[in-house]
Amino acid sequence: MTTTEPVTAPDPESPSAPFQLAQAAADHLARATGVPSHDIALVLGSGWGAAADLIGEVTATVPADEVPGFSAPAVEGHVGTIRSVLTPEGKRALVLGARTHYYEGKGVRAVVHGVRTAAAAGCRVLVLTNGCGGLNPAWQPGTPVLISDHINLTATSPLEGPTFVDLTDLYSSRLRDVAREVDPTLDEGVYAQFPGPHYETPAEVQYAKRIGADLVGMSTALEAIAARHAGLEVFGISLVTNLAAGISPVPLSHEEVIEAGRAAGPRISRLLADVIAKL
Repeated sequence: MTTTEPVTAPDPESPSAPFQLAQAAADHLARATGVPSHDIALVLGSGWGAAADLIGEVTATVPADEVPGFSAPAVEGHVGTIRSVLTPEGKRALVLGARTHYYEGKGVRAVVHGVRTAAAAGCRVLVLTNGCGGLNPAWQPGTPVLISDHINLTATSPLEGPTFVDLTDLYSSRLRDVAREVDPTLDEGVYAQFPGPHYETPAEVQYAKRIGADLVGMSTALEAIAARHAGLEVFGISLVTNLAAGISPVPLSHEEVIEAGRAAGPRISRLLADVIAKL
């Protein structure tokens, strides 16, 4: 007579737990999409959602809350699905429409789970997009801006323990050059991530400006750090949906963000699709 040793569930507090969960999510996506490995992952923020339909043929759509570690998005303007897209160039793109923001209170592991899942799914390039506030008055709502660097003002990190990762060239200069081949008029700037969910005060915006920020928002930086740790090449691009507090002459509202994204959607989606085609 033989006995079977009981299977011990992984300790959720273990440093390896988020990577085990990401692998489980990647395995689920491979089964659900019929695609064993993907090449490029995209996190589509406010205003960028329509890009998925222009990148190529959507071959599978998976509800995010059916995938281990994912949940339905809590923010209007984000879709609650993960899509597998076949590009005309024959590459496989994983479009992550369910972004978890730090201010949702689910923890940093949840914020970067999509990024780690993309790496576990075989992706080598990560495209991070967002809607943000602009500090440059010349960047009117609807202006896309390449992210050249970031300032993490969340007072936290997705890395745990003595995990030292060089962020010198976090946002790929190679990929920014590719984007400028598509649109030579693209400007670039430094993105500052605040924790949110409240918008920044005018004083905070001036502080961000003085320490080198050109864009302010509530996403992206933590994801980019996790992506670098996972070995992904990062391309970041923001859509200026409003001028930041104290620079804008009118009060800020989320409705303004949604409307700016809706108005700019067709143009920026085409831009992103054309960039993806060159990767």
